[in-house]
Amino acid sequence: MDLDTIRTFVAAADAGQFQEAAADLAVTQQAVSKRIAALERTLGVRLFTRTPRGAELTIDGQAFLPHARELLRVAERAVASVRTGRRPLRVDMITSRSAASGLMRGFHRAYPEIDLDVVMLFDIETALAAIRSGAIDASFRAVAMPGRPLPEDIESVRVLDEPLQLLTGPAHALASARSVTLTQLAGHRIWMPGLVPGTEWAAYYDDLVAEFGLTIEATGPNFGSDALLDTIADTPALATFMGAQTRLVWPAGHGLRRIPVIGPTPVYPHSLLWHRDNPHPALATLRAHLAATAAGHGAAGTWAPDWAIPL
Repeated sequence: MDLDTIRTFVAAADAGQFQEAAADLAVTQQAVSKRIAALERTLGVRLFTRTPRGAELTIDGQAFLPHARELLRVAERAVASVRTGRRPLRVDMITSRSAASGLMRGFHRAYPEIDLDVVMLFDIETALAAIRSGAIDASFRAVAMPGRPLPEDIESVRVLDEPLQLLTGPAHALASARSVTLTQLAGHRIWMPGLVPGTEWAAYYDDLVAEFGLTIEATGPNFGSDALLDTIADTPALATFMGAQTRLVWPAGHGLRRIPVIGPTPVYPHSLLWHRDNPHPALATLRAHLAATAAGHGAAGTWAPDWAIPL
């Protein structure tokens, strides 16, 4: 059922004359007559009766009119849901406890009038496909991996370098340290069951291991952060890395320690990715907000893999 035909029917019903409806719709009276006739054939009923005063709705026309109005309202709502500037800004991040989540909460506090949809996609390839299809407007990622540059139509900007911390249980050999160097961590078992081969975060830690001779184990199933915290708390031989801005809560009895890593400080490079032709006005606002509030990259005494640093 054609929406232009429905719109013509409603206009004719409101005007009471085909000629006036034609003027309102900026079409000819003949076009109005043809559209009404086509709708009547589709429905199998007469919708109007011609009178000296114009066109009056039949009983069937009166029954159809409220439904026709609702069809037009539904169509308008459907268009509004995806119209640039009227639909929510859709932003992807890896987890709800990440530094990116903190950045978006800050953006929401600064611009509460902007509607947001936050989604969580798994890896960078999925995120890139969603950006290019228009399913999302932006994604927080580590930009790219060696040998896999971003597509030419994808823009990126480094928005935050998040320092890594060592998380240990109370009985770990380094638990009392105020800070640890990467050299000190050589030989210690660092357990990270969430490292999935092929992801940008796995590529980051692969480079960290290669650069500083660390031992990172990704064995065993990943049961989530709560299970990881329980294991670290109960196992003196294990520690794990976590971002300094990652929000985690654990029972007081765990006695976990968050220890800064220095010499140099490894930082996880968060970047914002978007399609260069994305017209959503809130995307420009988000980028400006991040540029004004987020930490820069490349600070002295920090380390990140070369492939994560945009030229």
